[in-house]
Amino acid sequence: MYLHVALTPLISLVAGILILVVPRLLNYIVAIYLIAIGILGLVH
Repeated sequence: MYLHVALTPLISLVAGILILVVPRLLNYIVAIYLIAIGILGLVH
């Protein structure tokens, strides 16, 4: 459970920074974020 709590904000922070730097990446970042959260949900 601790890994999920620590990893989610880190993924969100990286995604937010990338969206600010390169707005074209929004669709890819959202898709990758959702896939990562889904995998974490299935693993735990």
